[in-house]
Amino acid sequence: MQRAVRKMGEKHMKILITAGPTREKIDPVRFISNYSSGKMGYALAEVASKKGHEVTLVSGSVAIAPPKSVKIVQVESAADMAREVRRFAKSADLIIMAAAVADYTPAKFAKDKIKKKDEVLSIKLKKTEDILSNLGKNRKKGRILVGFAAETSDLVRNAELKLEKKNLDWIVANEVGKKDRGFSSDNNAATLISRDGKRIRFPLQSKMSLAGKILSLVCEPIVG
Repeated sequence: MQRAVRKMGEKHMKILITAGPTREKIDPVRFISNYSSGKMGYALAEVASKKGHEVTLVSGSVAIAPPKSVKIVQVESAADMAREVRRFAKSADLIIMAAAVADYTPAKFAKDKIKKKDEVLSIKLKKTEDILSNLGKNRKKGRILVGFAAETSDLVRNAELKLEKKNLDWIVANEVGKKDRGFSSDNNAATLISRDGKRIRFPLQSKMSLAGKILSLVCEPIVG
């Protein structure tokens, strides 16, 4: 499939998108992760590529065929993702952090498989690098920074707090934990919130459709 031709006046953009879960190793056979499927991030990458932009997709482990004309960088852990995001963020005009990055990782990796013997097993965890927060602290002039907030309660309020705390331009707030949307579903509903307080609500629809609407809005400061 050929890439779409950009409309007159649109600027070619370098877009960095993250997608999917990270895996934090406990021992050689076990890890901590989450239910993210990567579908939203991959939809954003595909739509952006079809619009003619140069897209790099930093992806955790997912079961999705990569979009055509997109540079795919596969990672496993939160540390891996942080490293690759730092590498590609330097030249990005727009960064969309759609990945579900682990907040904690085991403090110590067990080199041998942990055997089942005790009734209770405790694993000490330590915080991972806050990739989005670091991007917000080290902003490049003219770069657009978009985050995602996957919440189970107080959706808009929690998203607004995250947007302010991490110094974002936009945040996509979406409710998780429901069978008809989010994570492994092909559909999603979301509220897009801007730095200046705009709230755009998107009803339940396909993630591909939602990706197109999100990109049309977050790209406005550069390609509008």
